[in-house]
Amino acid sequence: MQTKQLTWQFAWEYPAFRVKFILGLLVMFLILFYLQDFFLFIQARNGVLMDDWVLSRLPAHDVSHYIFLILYPATGFFIWKLIKNSSICITALWGYIFLCLARMITISLIPLDAPLNLVHLSDPFSIIFYGSNLITKDLFFSGHTATLCLVGLCLENKTEKMIIFIATGILGVLLLVQHVHYTADVLAAPVFSYIFWYLGRTVTRI
Repeated sequence: MQTKQLTWQFAWEYPAFRVKFILGLLVMFLILFYLQDFFLFIQARNGVLMDDWVLSRLPAHDVSHYIFLILYPATGFFIWKLIKNSSICITALWGYIFLCLARMITISLIPLDAPLNLVHLSDPFSIIFYGSNLITKDLFFSGHTATLCLVGLCLENKTEKMIIFIATGILGVLLLVQHVHYTADVLAAPVFSYIFWYLGRTVTRI
């Protein structure tokens, strides 16, 4: 079903929209409910320390404020776009669901230890995903980078998309400066994001 440029009131009249939206929220709730236990599991296991050519030549600095100065305004802008127009809602919701599920799979299959000289992110919203636990092994692939790239893919305006894509590139560099991810984690994120966006769009059109 296409929902392009539909207001929420009008989109809600479509049974298919309601089913996809409500089901998506339920699946997202179940994922969030399980995530803290999942991250505790991966944090407790032994992983592999990667030899990262880029990180070995990049001094580690705390750039948490710059990271979230990019991430949170972009997220807030995207939520504002969703409120105005329901057309990208299902794509974004299910795209993010696929992102979360895929990260759980890839993190499980690729056990990594945190990069050397990691500087912990000061993220006030990490409690939603991690609880009060300190998690450093949720590495491949970068969730921050993938999420912001997914936002750019979901947007319809070309200028807005370009701004978000540029912000995604800057965010990826900052994550490397902070040594919270390996280079491969950041580079792989946009590739995965495109897959999730495509799958989310497919759900929208069913």
